[in-house]
Amino acid sequence: MPDPTAAIRYSLDHQDEALEDLKAFLRIASISTLPEHEKDIILAASWVAEKLKAMGFEQVAVIPTARHPVVYGEWLKAGKAAPTLLFYGHYDVQPVDPIDEWETEPFVPTVRGENLYARGASDMKGQVIAHLKAIEAFQKTSGLPVNIKCMIEGEEEIGSPSLEAFINANKERLKSDLCLNGDSGIIAPDRPSLVVALRGLTYHEIRLTGQRTDQHSGSFGGVIDNPAMVMAKLLAGMKDDQGRILLPGFYDDVRELSQHDREMLPELSDDWWKETAGAKVLFGEPGYSTTERAKARPTLDVNGILSGFTGEGSKTVLPARAMAKVSMRLVPDQTPARVRAQLVQYLESHVPETVTWQLIDHSHANPAVIDTQSAAVQAGVRAFEKVWGTTPVFDRVGGTVPVVDLLQKQLGVNTLMLGFGLPNDNIHGPNEKQHLPTYFKGIETAIHFFNEFAS
Repeated sequence: MPDPTAAIRYSLDHQDEALEDLKAFLRIASISTLPEHEKDIILAASWVAEKLKAMGFEQVAVIPTARHPVVYGEWLKAGKAAPTLLFYGHYDVQPVDPIDEWETEPFVPTVRGENLYARGASDMKGQVIAHLKAIEAFQKTSGLPVNIKCMIEGEEEIGSPSLEAFINANKERLKSDLCLNGDSGIIAPDRPSLVVALRGLTYHEIRLTGQRTDQHSGSFGGVIDNPAMVMAKLLAGMKDDQGRILLPGFYDDVRELSQHDREMLPELSDDWWKETAGAKVLFGEPGYSTTERAKARPTLDVNGILSGFTGEGSKTVLPARAMAKVSMRLVPDQTPARVRAQLVQYLESHVPETVTWQLIDHSHANPAVIDTQSAAVQAGVRAFEKVWGTTPVFDRVGGTVPVVDLLQKQLGVNTLMLGFGLPNDNIHGPNEKQHLPTYFKGIETAIHFFNEFAS
């Protein structure tokens, strides 16, 4: 087995550089969902490409897609006998709203205590740089014991809509033994974990239209229907008072949790969930623990609502339109197509004739399950043990990473989820952070993983 001692020593001696590289990456406002940040998307892709070139990667390219480019590069100097890993990451980030809740500027990375605050610090620019620094540590010392191909995209935060076509068009280029996916995290700084299941997703926008334009509520209230009121009733009717989803047939395909599934979930108290979420009271589907509901049961959530006058002060308007964004997290054996059909059936049955409706599809992904007995997972277990001094638990997460299912179906390539974000990193929210001690330990863990998997 190769000796990672020199690489570990190098990573410890160069932590300042690892922090500064992360800060430089975080200064780029690469928000994928907003057209006004198109230049920042291109800048972020170029930044990643230049970083790979500086590390000696070959065949580095910023490859166009239907929307945002994918950055590709390869390091194949370990030889044909060594395994080839496809490292997956994304350089795009979520919008920063609500901006007034940030304590510092979202794209001015700021260290406070043990944390680095910025949009993308944890999800997932911090994870990208951690893995690149692990690769660099081997390059600068004993030599990387595995071959690496990098596929770093710019659309994950909008559901990776161009990724399926990209993978299909680049099957030979992406051929590998394993996908190492950094878009992941652990339960706590002192409690490492490996993600072995992810929920799927289907995300839609519902639009209702009543009269031609907004009208005076004093003149037309009680005469014509109100799309905002109709939308509120529609959304409220999608779940009962206990949180059970009421779309027709929604639970027909849901695979019930086995005893093994339940035992595999980490033991997290209700107090832990309250503290992590910043909530006083928990809510959800009866018959399941909080951890089961959060990690292994399907959900339906309203992600945003807009209608009528929302500015300061008052305006007695009867709105002509209403919009709501609705997402559903899916579990085995649900599919986005089936759940979308259930949503359509609900709307057809419940939207009154006083308004017209439209359903816009934004993103979708299937659930994914990872074999806990695979060589990659077991190598990850040993890597965590060497750095954290304890065996990681296996974890299911409620989030979605579309590439996991895509690579399995299109290339037959399995995935290891190896990332170092924390549940309280505020990803997608204000004051996102990366816990720096965990970040540096993550670099060491990635070094040990490369070494363990090569053996």
